[in-house]
Amino acid sequence: MTATRGTGLALSGINHFFGATQALDGITLRIDAAEMIALLGPSGCGKTTLLQIIAGFLQPSQGEVLLDGFRIEHIPANRRRVGMVFQNYALFPHLSVFENVAYGLKARKTPAVTVKAKVAEMLALVKMSHLAGRLPGQLSGGQQQRVALARALAIEPGIVLLDEPFSALDKNLRLDMQIEIKSLLKGYGVTSIIVTHDQEEALSMADRIVVMNRGRIEQVGTPDTLYDRPATLFVNQFIGHANFLKGTLAAPDRVILQAGAEVTLAAPSGLAVGSAVLLSLRPENITLTAPGAPGALAATVRLTLPLGAAEVIEAITTSGETMKIHRPRSPATRSISGDTPVGLVITDPTGIGLFVMPDTPTA
Repeated sequence: MTATRGTGLALSGINHFFGATQALDGITLRIDAAEMIALLGPSGCGKTTLLQIIAGFLQPSQGEVLLDGFRIEHIPANRRRVGMVFQNYALFPHLSVFENVAYGLKARKTPAVTVKAKVAEMLALVKMSHLAGRLPGQLSGGQQQRVALARALAIEPGIVLLDEPFSALDKNLRLDMQIEIKSLLKGYGVTSIIVTHDQEEALSMADRIVVMNRGRIEQVGTPDTLYDRPATLFVNQFIGHANFLKGTLAAPDRVILQAGAEVTLAAPSGLAVGSAVLLSLRPENITLTAPGAPGALAATVRLTLPLGAAEVIEAITTSGETMKIHRPRSPATRSISGDTPVGLVITDPTGIGLFVMPDTPTA
């Protein structure tokens, strides 16, 4: 069984200002020991500011930061049990791999014998023992990342922070390193927070995702929860791809679409009958059928994008809405050319999101 080396983290009422600009607004969050969390959001949403407050590089304007139940917002970064993996890895170019990993231990005046043993342990953990004598400039991007992680773990932190850790890697290596780093962090049992603007990265790595927008938390949940049951229109648009159809709530369980069909589903509480609504559909929840099929939306294919094992079909409904349909490719499927009439069928009503039209009041 994996040992739990991580500690719990609690943020309470965190506000932060840069002059008159409020970067964080009332952030309250609890993270369990050994949990892997992703802070996800667009540029400027406050996720990096929050990470810097947890690390100790910034002191919040208001609020409390508690690590394992003890307030730490007043404690400087070098005295916190927090390890950091920076976006550019921040390795010292003139120091060897061994010396880079040993740096934090030596700064804490750890005995030389302990330093040697701990560095050896960390390099073995990240499979870099054979490169201990090399300089960072002699390593690949993935190898540099493993050294940065070993350095962060060497000080035995209660929590590890990773700031956009995969942004400098190419796509294929990025996926490999996501798998490897997740396995290492979960196997080591340390609490970890990853800052990213890449939704696929957050969905694949995190136990829970914290979606941020304009300095606030929009929703916290597991990847499945955020993808299947987004609480707000922003989360629905930011996590995964969504198709939107305009309609009217004709009854508490019935929506009439402008595209010419009806959908049965329960409306959110507080949404008045007669309200203008947006129906959200994931690309994988739509299939193609013959034009004119009963219950299908009439549409015309605009183009098809082959993506190897799958393809994305873009179609336009009769009411002018653009829809993307994702389907696997096989010998039995034929690519559809542009200007082809089709019918669109909703295959999974439970995966539909229903939101009030922006600027439409609720009851």
